[in-house]
Amino acid sequence: MPFQVSPGVNVSEFDLTTIVPAVATTRAGISFPTEWGPANEAVLIDTPKTFREIFGDLKQWNAANYMTALNFLGYSQGLLMVRAMSNNSSNTQNANTGEASGDNAYAPTDAVDLTSKVAAGFMAKYAGEKGDSLAVSVARNGATAADWAYYSSFARQPLHTDNILTLGGLTQSFDQVHVAVIDEDGLFTGTKGEVLERFENVSLHPRARRADGTSLYIKNVLNNESQYIKVTGSLDSYDLDNDGFAEVFGSAGLSAGGVLNTNWETTYAFTFTGGAEAVTVPLSGGTGQDYTNNRTDPDILIGYGVLADAEKIDVNLLLGGDLETSTDVGNLKTIAETRKDCIAFVSCPVGKGASGVNSSDSVKADACIAFKDTVGSSSYVVIDSGYRKQFDPFNQVNRWVPLNGDTAGLCARTEFTNDAWWSPAGYNRGLLRNSGALAFSPNKTFRDRIYPKGINPIITERETGTLLLGDKTALSKPSAFDRINVRRLFIVLEKAISTASKYSLFEFNDAFTRARFISLISPYLEDVKSRRGLIDYKVVCDETNNTPERIDRNELWADIYIKPNRSINYVQLNFIATRTGANFNEIGA
Repeated sequence: MPFQVSPGVNVSEFDLTTIVPAVATTRAGISFPTEWGPANEAVLIDTPKTFREIFGDLKQWNAANYMTALNFLGYSQGLLMVRAMSNNSSNTQNANTGEASGDNAYAPTDAVDLTSKVAAGFMAKYAGEKGDSLAVSVARNGATAADWAYYSSFARQPLHTDNILTLGGLTQSFDQVHVAVIDEDGLFTGTKGEVLERFENVSLHPRARRADGTSLYIKNVLNNESQYIKVTGSLDSYDLDNDGFAEVFGSAGLSAGGVLNTNWETTYAFTFTGGAEAVTVPLSGGTGQDYTNNRTDPDILIGYGVLADAEKIDVNLLLGGDLETSTDVGNLKTIAETRKDCIAFVSCPVGKGASGVNSSDSVKADACIAFKDTVGSSSYVVIDSGYRKQFDPFNQVNRWVPLNGDTAGLCARTEFTNDAWWSPAGYNRGLLRNSGALAFSPNKTFRDRIYPKGINPIITERETGTLLLGDKTALSKPSAFDRINVRRLFIVLEKAISTASKYSLFEFNDAFTRARFISLISPYLEDVKSRRGLIDYKVVCDETNNTPERIDRNELWADIYIKPNRSINYVQLNFIATRTGANFNEIGA
């Protein structure tokens, strides 16, 4: 507060209401190739319906991952999906615009630009062969039902844009057209020729505006509003129907001052080939939807690498899907360990290759242990025992699907019903939603082999159903962190307390600040304790750990001791027979 040099009243405020925020750790992330959708960006999905609308249909080449994602959405409504795609994929395009070429300046640290380099024209909004199903139909003033199949989809003829008339001092400009986006091959709707989108009265003039001031220029409207197509490149003198005459004029219809040329109607008015009033442009040439390389590398912005930056992306449960190679699983583990606020979930590849579903349980157990050996030791990884046969309702076939979507889903559901630090396993919280034969349902003998290795058995019991019967992380050494509930407890504590601690930055490292820091986090820890997350705690933030040397280095140190609550993994029941005359008071003493 300022010094006062004359009598007066100075008013100051001090905010002591800061609290440790509540944090959620139920958001999952997954990455795999799909036939449609935005590439190499994290999209938050809430339902299977939304997933299919954005990323297209389930295909043979992505079935295991696709169904893993949908399985997780059966437990929680927060899934970040990243469509994995390389920089040399291409969007479908108007065949009249020439061949597309990929990026020529891609480096591992750059974002991937998937826009094909074409002169100008219509393109599918996203890369992949599905865009080949699209066509764009454009009609000018004068089109009728006789020469335009989509005439009845629009209320009136395209005419003039008011501000274009004003710009040129004209009574008519005929700068408007209608645009229909067509599902020509039926891959989006199941019906060939179905109209997907209608854009009424868009303008060929780049300065055209709606009454509310927003752009009515055809390129801006389609790029901002269409869910299926976009316009790339400059549309100046663009020949829409390849007849040697430019229909979309861009700046060609403007004078040097940006005003509509007075000879627009005579020089720039147009018709399509053969005098037609409409033209339909099919799109073709899309590639790149079936992408398998480098989608786990944390150093490039492709696939799971998009989820690697904890400062940009909030994700807590990484679904491995069908990842099984040491490189891919190792990359996923690296992302989780580097972020330190999420857990990677992977499944033993039992049911595939040499450890197929017809192999003995002994062979399957060996395959699980071999897989764990490739994963290594980490408290940020959770391994389950394999795959499940599941019905694919989109293609009416059964498929083998990894169980990590369910395992992660149980963690999310447990946080909703209890808290993040409760175990997701067992008969109370570990029942899986979807039924189906397991590739490996280990009995007690084989559970005794794989569980000590850090592999969580998923089994089917006759009267109970399918359940998760283990809550270990992949940490090899004996530690509290070899349990899922303890690792998730610390993730919650570290995430919440570190968020609150940011408000201590640039304050003075003195007794007042340190006492305030303790008073900030102690109520939060007390609340977690009351919710059975921990047995006891202690916070040390004083001169014992904030030595003069540390203060001089501008550091604030706090030591937070936690006694985590442990889940019960083993129950010992002792039944003792006694003589008829036995005295229980004496026996029980």
